[in-house]
Amino acid sequence: MQPKDRHTLDLETGPEDAPDMSRALVLLPEMRGREDEATQQRPPEARRAEAIGLAEAIKLDVAEALAVPLRKPTPATLFGPGKVEELSVLVRTLGTGLVIIDHPITPIQQRNLERAWNVKILDRTGLILEIFGERAHTKEGTLQVELAHLNYQKSRLVRSWTHLERQRGGFGFLGGPGETQIEADRRQIQDRIRRIEKQLESVRNTRSVHRAKRQRVPYPVAALVGYTNAGKSTLFNHLTGAEVHAEDQLFATLDPTMRRVGLPHGETLIISDTVGFISHLPTSLVEAFRATLEEVLDADLIVHVRDIASPDAQAEAEDVNEVLSELGIEAGSDPRLVEVWNKIDLLGADVADALRRKAAGATDKVVVSALTGEGLSDLLHMLEERLFKERAVVEVVFQAARSGEAAWLYDNGEVLSRSDDPKTGETRLVVRLPSGRLRKLQERARGDGVTLNVPKEAQTA
Repeated sequence: MQPKDRHTLDLETGPEDAPDMSRALVLLPEMRGREDEATQQRPPEARRAEAIGLAEAIKLDVAEALAVPLRKPTPATLFGPGKVEELSVLVRTLGTGLVIIDHPITPIQQRNLERAWNVKILDRTGLILEIFGERAHTKEGTLQVELAHLNYQKSRLVRSWTHLERQRGGFGFLGGPGETQIEADRRQIQDRIRRIEKQLESVRNTRSVHRAKRQRVPYPVAALVGYTNAGKSTLFNHLTGAEVHAEDQLFATLDPTMRRVGLPHGETLIISDTVGFISHLPTSLVEAFRATLEEVLDADLIVHVRDIASPDAQAEAEDVNEVLSELGIEAGSDPRLVEVWNKIDLLGADVADALRRKAAGATDKVVVSALTGEGLSDLLHMLEERLFKERAVVEVVFQAARSGEAAWLYDNGEVLSRSDDPKTGETRLVVRLPSGRLRKLQERARGDGVTLNVPKEAQTA
């Protein structure tokens, strides 16, 4: 019987004499050097909590989460020989079958540590891929995760297990030993990658067709982005009445969802909920999810949802901006970006009031609680103002026989002024309308009794 390739072990409990694969030790290397400066800027407790959260996102039992100081990484094992032996004792004592290293490790380091500790090793990228693999439900999401996983796996085909040292193929008379297992694995992975890339290209084409249809409607699109667990899906559900899966866990949402929402003065907006970002999000994942993230690239507004109650809120915002920058969206200069400071309900009264005052004078920031609904009407007004500040301003004059037009105008536009002349029976309204509503008004005004003008005093309103 062939031994199982431990690079593809399922996260399941093995036999009674085998380590428990559902029980994990989390190691957080603390580098002392410039190469890991970004990681060291994050508070240790915040980094530890996030690492545990990632492990628990796939229902692992975290036996312990331990910071491991490092002066410099050892090429062969990341940790020095003494630390490797010390951690080996800890692994055996805890009875864990899985060690998660919250840091990138090389294939050689993974192989050597797995040999030394007799456990499965996952680095940060591998763990995130496991989470994504579990959370993807749509065909598109599944393909994107598989592509990222195959690219990751391809780089880790090293001669570490018995079956990789054997050869297969060749019947002797072919004159050669045949194709090695590692070469066959690499070839099969590359073939699968090519097939997935073709399927994803079809997905991109389909999305392009859908975007073209929306542009003909046309409805503007606002894309929600933010650090994972910032409350994007809860906000999305509250605004749209949808039932997107929303939980207090990392990467609760993976597959993109789009819904319509009505704005205060009648215009329709499409809101897109996207995958959450995270610090050191693997480039391969950003690339694999480019088809999904194209919704962000093409959005009329990019709504950055921040967990303002998080002790690590500023670092999380910088991580999101870094991923957006990889997509070509610069936080400091892109006029489409607005910030939503979410979870205000988790802050003390004084801190919350200070944030409300800070956001009150801004045109690109709003304070909300997606859970309680506080500030959501302010958010919708801000989105409307950003999208439709160039809306047409028209004067509508109608006779008493067409008085029903007033109700339509109040429902579909922003009435700036109104005057009624009892002698003539005329009503005069100055109204600001979205372009789509203006076209409908022009259609309604084709009959008798309604006149449309653009008054001079309203041209710059």
